[in-house]
Amino acid sequence: MSKTAVQYRTAIITVSDKGSSGQREDKSGPLLREIAEAALFRVTKCIILPDEQELLEKEMRQLCDESLADLILTTGGTGFSPRDRTPEATLAVAERLVPGIAEAMRQKSLAVTGRAMLSRGVSVIRKKTLIINLPGSPKAARENMEWIIGELRHGLDILTENDSECGATADSLS
Repeated sequence: MSKTAVQYRTAIITVSDKGSSGQREDKSGPLLREIAEAALFRVTKCIILPDEQELLEKEMRQLCDESLADLILTTGGTGFSPRDRTPEATLAVAERLVPGIAEAMRQKSLAVTGRAMLSRGVSVIRKKTLIINLPGSPKAARENMEWIIGELRHGLDILTENDSECGATADSLS
């Protein structure tokens, strides 16, 4: 049986003081858009916000609560700088945790650099929206997104109730 892939609505939020003020070109946001669209996700919003926890929380709440996005990808704000508050904002809006995504990204990244252990990114669910924190570095954002993109569709199928066969394998669906 062949199913038509749902084009999940995806919002991309770059979290960067310099990017939001025009002092630095956002390279990670457009890169995530390219990867998402190549995987048939429909990018409906791309924005750059400063490292302000309240602004980020407000944006994520609106996207989730008004059912404007099935998937929110954030890039940036996951390091050790005092201004890096993306994980805290994400956890503040979370209803359920999805630790496996962040764990998988860190595990994969550790094969590339030991600095991956310094990532504080998290993954959560609010209502029927999956929120994933990705690194701000374009190289790390690409590596992480390419690692997880293949599995996101199944998770979103279950979350949005477009599929109920959680135990089915790809082989059994063909």
